[in-house]
Amino acid sequence: MSGQPVVATDRAALILQLVPYLIAQGEVTVAQAARDFDVEPRQMRAMVEKLTVIGLPGEGGFWQMANDLFDIDWDLLDREDRIVITNAVGLERSPRLTAREAAALLAGLQLAAAVPGVGDSGVVQGLLTKLSRGAGQTPADVIVAPAPVDDVRETVARALREGVAVTFTYTAPDAHPTTRTVDPVKVTISAGQWYLQGWCHMRRAMRTFHLDRVTEPAVTSIAALHSSEPVPELFEPGDDEVVAEIRYPAHAASAVGEFLANAQVHEEGGFRRAFIRVADPRSLKRLVARSGGDVEIVAPPEARRAAHDWAQAALDQYR
Repeated sequence: MSGQPVVATDRAALILQLVPYLIAQGEVTVAQAARDFDVEPRQMRAMVEKLTVIGLPGEGGFWQMANDLFDIDWDLLDREDRIVITNAVGLERSPRLTAREAAALLAGLQLAAAVPGVGDSGVVQGLLTKLSRGAGQTPADVIVAPAPVDDVRETVARALREGVAVTFTYTAPDAHPTTRTVDPVKVTISAGQWYLQGWCHMRRAMRTFHLDRVTEPAVTSIAALHSSEPVPELFEPGDDEVVAEIRYPAHAASAVGEFLANAQVHEEGGFRRAFIRVADPRSLKRLVARSGGDVEIVAPPEARRAAHDWAQAALDQYR
């Protein structure tokens, strides 16, 4: 390009690169900048001079204030052929997260760190550190309260790393505890509930296990041979589904949302009564919490107790 006229499209591309280049250099001669951009010194000088009519648009697309435009040290350019940007229109300022934004991201990352295979690499911890430093204000201390399933997730993560099966005691609703040996495939979360999907040696098929029902998890020395089997949908009908009954006003139907899929719904004046199939009735506690008191769990009793105990535990955190 050196020695040739610079067409408009090339000049626009060069100027887009020129600003960050000059900010990074701090101070540079016209000749050096021309060599770096492969143009003639006179072309470089012309581009630098044109920077002073470029900047941030004001109201209606017009620039209102002098500090909305790029500016250079004109005396230094005229006397010594050296380029220094004196007003970078705020480009040197890095965008900063608000304390609220940083706290929300930190909470989400802490939750993601609990997923086996995600939090083990150190990437999440690095992001947590960067986010804490990158906020415009000090973010609020965010604590994701440890859940009873944390030990289960850690055991499953170890089994996945070692390629072996896990064993645990599983208690389905209204059933006696059973000992299961499972080739783990993945741990997933839905609506705040954790699930393990894997090949059950007892059922000889892929199954989904609610981690709140799992106790006494342990890693075995049995090689996991069925991890490549097709994984079923998370909420497809299972052997241990329970029919729960809820009552809510008609205007709260959107809050119930996906729980109404394949549900039987009956009108009762301004209220609705729904019979829904759930893998674990205790999972309804989060539905009640997010509905602001509109949704009432009618049955089964264990779901009502779970909602009460979960709300009480949340209140205890504030004390």
